[in-house]
Amino acid sequence: MGEELGARAARARALAVLRVRSRATAVALLPAAVAVVLLVGGLTGRFGGEGWDTVRWVVTVLAVVVLLAAAAVAAVIARSRPAVTPTVEITERSAPDLYRMVRDLADRLDVPAPSAIALTPDCDSWLEDRTHPATRSGPAPGGGAEAPVLVIGSPFLWWMRVGELRAVLAPVVAGTGPSAHPDIAAARRFVRGLDAAVAVPDRPDLDPVRRLGARFTGWVAAILLRGCRGHAAEMERGVAAAGSERAQAVDYGLRIVAQEQVGLAYAGWDRLLTRVALPAWRMGRWPSRLDAGVVSALTELSRRDRLAEGFTSRLGERPACDLLEEPGAVDEATSLLAARLFHGGPAEAGPDWSPVDWQRYPEEVVDRKWRTDAARLHRVLDRLGETPAAGPVRAAGGPTLARVVDHLAAAHGGEAGEALAARISAEVAREESTRPPVERQGHGPAMVQGDPDGPYIFGTDPLPLFPLQPPRSGRELLADHVTAMVCCAAVDTAGAAPGLDWLDGPALLVGGARRTDLTGRVLTLIEDADPEPLRSWLSEIGVRAEKPVRLV
Repeated sequence: MGEELGARAARARALAVLRVRSRATAVALLPAAVAVVLLVGGLTGRFGGEGWDTVRWVVTVLAVVVLLAAAAVAAVIARSRPAVTPTVEITERSAPDLYRMVRDLADRLDVPAPSAIALTPDCDSWLEDRTHPATRSGPAPGGGAEAPVLVIGSPFLWWMRVGELRAVLAPVVAGTGPSAHPDIAAARRFVRGLDAAVAVPDRPDLDPVRRLGARFTGWVAAILLRGCRGHAAEMERGVAAAGSERAQAVDYGLRIVAQEQVGLAYAGWDRLLTRVALPAWRMGRWPSRLDAGVVSALTELSRRDRLAEGFTSRLGERPACDLLEEPGAVDEATSLLAARLFHGGPAEAGPDWSPVDWQRYPEEVVDRKWRTDAARLHRVLDRLGETPAAGPVRAAGGPTLARVVDHLAAAHGGEAGEALAARISAEVAREESTRPPVERQGHGPAMVQGDPDGPYIFGTDPLPLFPLQPPRSGRELLADHVTAMVCCAAVDTAGAAPGLDWLDGPALLVGGARRTDLTGRVLTLIEDADPEPLRSWLSEIGVRAEKPVRLV
């Protein structure tokens, strides 16, 4: 345990958690102890008479019932499968340099090395206990199967340099020291078992009788969990403090600089997922190089933001992803896992769920998204009974931007926009409800590219879903659809092109330059029914609103 104050505090809190377990055991054994006293008293003649016989039988039956219930609860808590973070497992053969770096770091810190390394599509790193038989991903190198697994945020490997990654991981790896203490390990197993038992009643495969028993077990586990939650939280804080204190002797100065990169990586990763990846996921495509994309996103952020100036000079140093034998395969695996976690996509590629690289993104995602939204917009207008205006628009005989602009400008105060927004929201909801449900159940680790030594996805069954954004409002959907229609008209009639902005997602390129002044004019049309700002913009670009556009 060493001499760290945090380690001593963590052990004290672990003992407090174990005392909760001991008190629960004592409560379960109390009726049996009373029954034994009464039985011995009856045999020795100290508690004789009919009254004592009745009490003896009642207490004995109660003790048997309580012991059976306690044994059942204990069995469920011990056998319940704890939740495991979905990760991409990295074998030692696929990343020998990374394993070597982590082991060297553990040696410098004088702590046990993690049993394995895994990646998560998030900007965080931690140690995860997978000693439960149902969650153990495999034997650890060197036989250290009891050591926790080191989980590393995949964006760190691509954005950080090797020295920065080592500095950031030092306090995390140092946590294996306190984690190896028997009291802390036992307390963690108890808390994880309680947490898993609380979720047992929600399992869909239980019959009514078993569900009733599971609810009782979950109720008992919830009471115990409330009793030790505060101690468990303080125990984890103590472990973290001990790791941070021990890691001060390793790359401390570099860690201060590397922490700046952690915040920058988080900002770029969030923008990349919400602005770039999410539109592709909604189109049934998943970018297969998200981690490589975060480097482009952060480089663009460095170019735009004065606070980030100088960070790109680090790119000349060796990136941490060089510690992997096949960075592309690992990037593809983490990109697929990100799509499953944040959008709910299928576990494998298929006709309606295929990867897309960044070079094809503008054509296969941006252009297709615009034309799909434009087609939906015109379908809604058709159902509203709207027909093309007279003159050149009617003669064109196809979907035109002029039709949309005239409809939204027809009413004062945006009434037409509100009605159209409501219809579009209903249409989007109807389309989403008719999509076949995604099978999120897993059947063990999923191999990537069929390589048994390569990365594979490992996690809970079924995978959880963490939506990136709340549902879009009707006004936001309408603005997206009108913008898409304008972009389609610009591409078809003014020589514009779809593009990709690493921080803002789909972009309209006019003359090779991105136009960022369209959104405000679209909102003016929708909210104020004023088409003049948009019409002047279309005239400036050379867009012919009366010409029909190509739809999906």
